[in-house]
Amino acid sequence: MTDLERILALWRELEAAGADYVLATVVAVQGPSYRKPGALMLLTADGRRAGTVSGGCLEAQVASRAWWLTSAGPTVQQYSTAEDDGDRPFGSGCGGVVFLLLERRSTAATFLGAIDAAFTQRVPMAAATILEGAQIGRRAFASLDAQATHIANPLEQFAQQAFARRQSIDSEIPLDGSIARVWANYRPARPAIGIFGAGDDAQPLVSLAKELGWFVSIADGRSHLATRDRFPRPDRLSVLPIEKLPADPLIADSSIIAFGILQGHDAAIVMTHSFEQDSKILACLLSLEIPPAYIGVLGPQRRTRELLEEAARLLGLPSATIAHQADRWLASLHAPTGLDLGAESPETIALSILAEIQKFRASATALPLRTVRAAHGAGITLAR
Repeated sequence: MTDLERILALWRELEAAGADYVLATVVAVQGPSYRKPGALMLLTADGRRAGTVSGGCLEAQVASRAWWLTSAGPTVQQYSTAEDDGDRPFGSGCGGVVFLLLERRSTAATFLGAIDAAFTQRVPMAAATILEGAQIGRRAFASLDAQATHIANPLEQFAQQAFARRQSIDSEIPLDGSIARVWANYRPARPAIGIFGAGDDAQPLVSLAKELGWFVSIADGRSHLATRDRFPRPDRLSVLPIEKLPADPLIADSSIIAFGILQGHDAAIVMTHSFEQDSKILACLLSLEIPPAYIGVLGPQRRTRELLEEAARLLGLPSATIAHQADRWLASLHAPTGLDLGAESPETIALSILAEIQKFRASATALPLRTVRAAHGAGITLAR
């Protein structure tokens, strides 16, 4: 279970009980920091907490004063993460400064409610928050369901800007006759992975993806493999009507679950080890109106090309175009799927696959961190 899942579970419990709480949100960092803007921590009156705002060094200090600091309303507090920072008492050795918005249920509830809805529905969202002045903690939201052609409220406009850019932004904007500092936090959709193949090697892939907090769907044409006894953790489990594919993958009820949950920002892994199944599944994935952004195929590239040629035949492409189309598809796929980690066991292969998906989603380099130069130097770093 991820930090966010723990926070939302505790938040639902507190809301059901009508209990107050303190939400701590990282709104900016200066210099090195373990957690980035957007990180959350939820504190209860009885001393429980979920989530983290540092590597574990600031949490106790924040919790010890959070209720007192928020007694008069939301506040932004600065915490140093340098060990030798003189008069700054909250050292953790990271060498940077963390800025936290601390607030009670009265302003945090709508924010956490919006995050909960976006997480459940697997959609992106943005929340613009005022960080200073009498209106600190006031918010406006932007999401796929709340887009407008014209928005008069500058706070809502700022949230829409972050949503359109797909990144968090920080600025001073004119608001109600004055200038207010506002931070708009963009939160991408919860990742999803569709795993096509219910063999033993899919089990560690499911487990690790669930630990990362991803929505996990698993599907296979073999009913004796795609069972809850073998796979208790996926969010969706289905048996594919292989004999009916690659007719429209949304026709059969079980296929709606397997293919229909995948969105354009999701990932799919084809790993049934069956040529018939893999070729039909690829035909379905590639014929979706919006295919998953990442489609990975387990096995050598030679086999994948043969699968793609068969997929083209199944889709009724002219014989003269099959080879060319297979080459085009192959160039867009991740085949073989995964990063070169020297993986040999099912567990390390799963790590390799998810590492490449994470790299792809974050547009990261996958280079050792010691060789990567800090993109923003010592300046203020905002969520991306």
